[in-house]
Amino acid sequence: MEPRNNLLAAMRRRDPQWVPFILSFTPPMQQLFEEKTGWGDPADYFDFDLRSTGFVSPEPPSDYRVYYPDEYPKGSYLDEWGIMNIPGSMYHFTKMVNPLRDADHLDEILSYPLPDYSDPACYLPIEKDTAQYQASGYAVLGSLEMTIFEVSWYLRGMENLFQDMVFRPEMAAALLDRITRLRVSQAQTLAHNGVDILALGDDIAMQTGMLISPKMWRQWLKPRLKQVIDAAKQINPEILIWYHTDGDCRPVIPELIEAGIDILNPVQPECMDPVEIKKNYGDRLSFSGTIGTQSTMPHGTVGDVRRAVANMVETVGLGGGLLLAPTHVLEPDVPWENVMAFVDSAREFGRY
Repeated sequence: MEPRNNLLAAMRRRDPQWVPFILSFTPPMQQLFEEKTGWGDPADYFDFDLRSTGFVSPEPPSDYRVYYPDEYPKGSYLDEWGIMNIPGSMYHFTKMVNPLRDADHLDEILSYPLPDYSDPACYLPIEKDTAQYQASGYAVLGSLEMTIFEVSWYLRGMENLFQDMVFRPEMAAALLDRITRLRVSQAQTLAHNGVDILALGDDIAMQTGMLISPKMWRQWLKPRLKQVIDAAKQINPEILIWYHTDGDCRPVIPELIEAGIDILNPVQPECMDPVEIKKNYGDRLSFSGTIGTQSTMPHGTVGDVRRAVANMVETVGLGGGLLLAPTHVLEPDVPWENVMAFVDSAREFGRY
C-alpha cells in the first residue's frame, strides 16, 4: 500500500497497514535536526505519509502603517494581515500589536484591508505541490489553520473581540463574517486543487477547559466553521477535515463532529485522555497527536517515549483512526534521543 492510501485508510478508520506519524520542530530544534541529519525537511528525511501545502502570503500593503503611529523595536515586522509582530523572549515567539485595537465604529471594521489571496502567485504553488506529492504516493494536507477566531482576535485583540460579542455584536459579526468569507474562498481553492485533507483550526480551549463558553462558541464560531467546511465538501465530498485546537475541548467535540470535522488534533494527554476520547468518539472521528510535548517528549526517558507510542498505537490506533504525533512543535528541551525514540518506536510498534 502506498503512503497516501495508507494514511487515508487510517483517517477513514479502514484498516491501514501501519500507523502513520508526523512531527514538527521549533526553529532551534530544526537547526539541531539539520546538524544531526544533514537534511532540511523532516518530512523527506523521516518519510512521512503526509505532506503539506498552502497559500503563499501576499505582501502587506504599505497603508497598514497607518495603524501604528508609534515606533517599534528593531526586528519588528508587519505580517500579511497587518498585524505588528515584535520580537519575543525566545526564537519564534512574538508579541502581537492588534491593528484594530482602537476601532470604535463599524466602518473601521468594514474598511480594514484584508490580505488579497486571489492573486495567482498566492495559490498556484498549491496545484503544483499537490500534483507532485500525490504522484509520488503521498497524501496532501492543505493548511488553513488559525481559521476564523484566532485571526479575528489577532486583528482586534482578544478582550476587545469578547467585549464586542457581548456589547457590540454588530462589530464582532462584521469582523468574523469578513474572515469567514475569505476562508470560504481559500477552502474552495484548496479543495479544487485536490488536497486530501483540509487543515482548519482555532485554539478554543485551555488545559482547564474552554477558552470561550460552549454557548458563545455555538453562537459565534460553530456556524462560521461549518460554512468553511461545507464550502470545501461541496467541491470535494471526499476531502477530510482536520481541526486543531489545543486544550480541553471535550464540551464541544460532539458539535465539532456535527460541523463536519473528521480528524481532531492534537488531543493533549495532559488534559484529555486520548483513550477515553477514542472510546467515546472513535466511531465518528480520527485523531492526530496524543504524545505529550509538555510531559513525555521533554521530560520522559527513551523508554517512556517508547511506552507512550506503543500504548497509543494499541489503543487509539486500534482499528485505524490515528495519525501519531507529538501534540505540538518540539521545543529545545526535548532530547534528540527522544525524537529518534518517537520515530523508531512508531515504525516498530505501528505495523499491523
